[in-house]
Amino acid sequence: MITSFVRAITPGIATIALLVTVPAAHAQDTEDGVPYWVSTRKDTANMRVGPGREYRINWTYTRKGVPLKVLRVMGGWRLVEDPDGARGWVLQQFLSRERTGIVKGSITAMRENKDGSGRLLWRVGPGVMGKIGDCKADWCSFDVDGRKGYIKAASVWGAGKP
Repeated sequence: MITSFVRAITPGIATIALLVTVPAAHAQDTEDGVPYWVSTRKDTANMRVGPGREYRINWTYTRKGVPLKVLRVMGGWRLVEDPDGARGWVLQQFLSRERTGIVKGSITAMRENKDGSGRLLWRVGPGVMGKIGDCKADWCSFDVDGRKGYIKAASVWGAGKP
């Protein structure tokens, strides 16, 4: 009976079933993939002292795209660390897998080529946030509000391995 039902499924339906189940499995992060980089999805995201709405808010991020490192997963909550070293719990729905970074240290150069060569395009100061693309040979593509170039990975919190 079951085998006749399985044979009756057309390849199209099987493909649809596969497409429906794969994203759901991918959306549930597990401890296996920790740590990893995320960023704030909304303009406002609360960091709490524990993994639940009943816990006190110890910080509120008021900007979309703040880079965070996920250290632990507990249900729909993520224990994160921010660029200043603060740790707390944020609901997964307020986080995005879009990779961002924040310039640390001193003013640093954004260069034209992915190996750090080429002309100087921009100078970016500490605290400047941008989207991080591919990182190779210690340089990462970096996009600050449409101004694109390559920046030394060591100059950006959120670049490299978490």
